[in-house]
Amino acid sequence: MTDTLFALATPPGRGAIAVIRLSGPGVGAALEGLGAGRPEPRRAVLRRLRHEGEVLDEALVLRFVAPHSYTGEDVAELHLHGGRAVVEAVSAALLELGLRPAEAGEFTRRAFQNGRMDLTRAEAVADLIDAETAAQARQALGQLDGALARTYAGFRAGLLRALALVEAEIDFPDEDMPDQLAQQAGPELDALTVALDAALSDAGRGERVRDGYRAVLIGETNAGKSALFNALVEREAAIVTAIPGTTRDVLDAELEIGGYRVRLSDTAGLRDSDDPVEAEGVRRARARAEAADLRLWVRGPGDPAGAAAAYVRPDDLVVFSKADLAATAPVGQGFSVSAATGEGLEVLRAALADRVARDLAGADFPPVTRARHRRRLEAARIAVLAARCHLADAPELAGDDLRRAADALAAVTGEVGVEDILGEVFSSFCIGK
Repeated sequence: MTDTLFALATPPGRGAIAVIRLSGPGVGAALEGLGAGRPEPRRAVLRRLRHEGEVLDEALVLRFVAPHSYTGEDVAELHLHGGRAVVEAVSAALLELGLRPAEAGEFTRRAFQNGRMDLTRAEAVADLIDAETAAQARQALGQLDGALARTYAGFRAGLLRALALVEAEIDFPDEDMPDQLAQQAGPELDALTVALDAALSDAGRGERVRDGYRAVLIGETNAGKSALFNALVEREAAIVTAIPGTTRDVLDAELEIGGYRVRLSDTAGLRDSDDPVEAEGVRRARARAEAADLRLWVRGPGDPAGAAAAYVRPDDLVVFSKADLAATAPVGQGFSVSAATGEGLEVLRAALADRVARDLAGADFPPVTRARHRRRLEAARIAVLAARCHLADAPELAGDDLRRAADALAAVTGEVGVEDILGEVFSSFCIGK
């Protein structure tokens, strides 16, 4: 039998209300030990909580009976007054009654272990709690609703159809079965390979919604990158001087643009330098430019193409800075802006919002929202390709490959191979969830 645990489910500190959540077989006894009795399930009641003759608080008490609860166990919530002394007193009483404090993510882990949700939905709970933008919340809600689980169920269904054909040839060689039955799985595996390739090519979209879209300002020294950076983040984040090479390191700031989380980076001007500090800054700038989802090539008045041109891709944005000091950019070649006067900034922000939405929005739910999903997809694809090669001459090996692929896909939702990934999934949760 599992033990009974408790945790503060609201943020610590002073507040109007503090909620302590309990889960496990000893919930009913704990409520009785606090003088709350066993209220009717799913009905809030007002109870005066006591322990060892001392009044702890007057609280709303909610009780949920297994299996109809978040964790699938008996659950209770104590809605207390939010003072620290009240929370500490009730927590101390629960400890004396034999309950233990929950670890991070333990409530949701029990929900998973009791069949209340799969791993993708459990991850969605954590993502929804951490969501800071509308796009992050939408993605988490879609995953919580089962969108990601349905995607992997579709992959696995095609895989199991192919495996059934292979297993039939292996297990019933003397029966009245069609010749070369395993090879009939070829078209199914080809279609699955196409689907997995498409999913992997789209793998970054969900992760970027969750972790942030990476945009980087690049350009020559004194092109106006840091001034533009400050204007876009709307604070004095970077030092701005007229001295070329002032920025020596990468500066990062997080923005919400068009409902998406964007990580904007200011970088050192790209030039050769004998100064080891500046040279290291340039190396970091080049590395960040290579890894970015979008580069904003900032060009000052009269700037030549220079070293930055080597890192610019056809769909990057070109920004002509210091528009208050020089003629605007040629029509159709980029965006003219002035960090000093604000000229062109709203147009640039709108273009950024459109670009981020274009890259991250999609008609279908993204097949990957975490690195764990991508690793499993890659493992499944490798196994499917190996099985395809073995269909004609070694169906037994093909069957082993397909079982490995099925296990890789099922591990995303937690149907198999669970123990080695539970820690990875639940370690990022907050206490009380």
